[in-house]
Amino acid sequence: MKTLVEFINDTQADFPYATGEFTRLLHDLGIAAKIVNREINKAGLADINGYFGQQNVQGEDQKKLDVFANDQFIAAMRHGGMVCAIASEENERIYVYENDFSQKGKYVVAMDPLDGSSNIEVNVPIGTIFSIYRRLSDSGPGTMTDLLQPGISQVAAGYVIYGSSTMLVYTTGNGVNGFTLDPSVGLFFLSHADMKIPEGGNIYSINEANYIYFHEGVKQYLKYCQQDDPATLRPYTTRYVGSLVADFHRNLIRGGIYIYPGTLKNPYGKLRLLYECNPIAFLAEQAGGKASDGFKRILDIKPTELHQRVPFFVGSTSMVEKAEEMMRKYSYE
Repeated sequence: MKTLVEFINDTQADFPYATGEFTRLLHDLGIAAKIVNREINKAGLADINGYFGQQNVQGEDQKKLDVFANDQFIAAMRHGGMVCAIASEENERIYVYENDFSQKGKYVVAMDPLDGSSNIEVNVPIGTIFSIYRRLSDSGPGTMTDLLQPGISQVAAGYVIYGSSTMLVYTTGNGVNGFTLDPSVGLFFLSHADMKIPEGGNIYSINEANYIYFHEGVKQYLKYCQQDDPATLRPYTTRYVGSLVADFHRNLIRGGIYIYPGTLKNPYGKLRLLYECNPIAFLAEQAGGKASDGFKRILDIKPTELHQRVPFFVGSTSMVEKAEEMMRKYSYE
């Protein structure tokens, strides 16, 4: 079986920015993921559950594991020296490494260190999402300009899902591959080569508790999903974990659509463009799927803020396109 490091080394010639630095960066992310996985696996035994006692920039109460995961990924990339700046859900501003070694790093990283952390205490799958860009500035500390790039400029993106098994799934723009952690040896092994999301599916993932606040196009799409039409596999099945990584991972394998739309209360939804929607959209497209804000391609949106939010529709191409059709038909814009 091929390990993550072996796979990266064997395939880096297919990557347009193939360098030893990039290989080292992916390796460092893998190490941090294994450390976080270790703490998650003993969360019920160690004093790592519960709240940290502060809020992040989103106004969300930070869990102890949120802070722990954030620190571990920042530390792993500091030691590697390949990254000059980081945007994280847990930090209000960009995090800039102050040592001269890291300021020479060629890359910047946007990340959600622990997606779905509200599910920690109930033993539901959670994850880490990351997005990698080449810096635009020449040298010195990384800048906001380095990080506020459209998703189409990503050189790599991926996620780690901590569930019944721990998997690292990533793309460098040449397909999507998944690696499963073997805890007995502490290595990620290639288990899901060249992952492809089915063209269509019969699963939709959305928090229907917000139904009364949805755009009319979303409401009509949900009605479409619930209609009886065996020829199109309807009615579809609803599955919603409440963790973007978990819901997307399931739909990536089985086919389906994940929707976090804007609402009357939150017109732009709650998911962040830079470190949630962009990396998942990149993975979806590389696996043959589609990602949209309901009207336009996610990867074409130029970020204007570090924690910018956007509505999000992602998954099997035919399902996303049908949702876009409904959004356009019932648009109030």
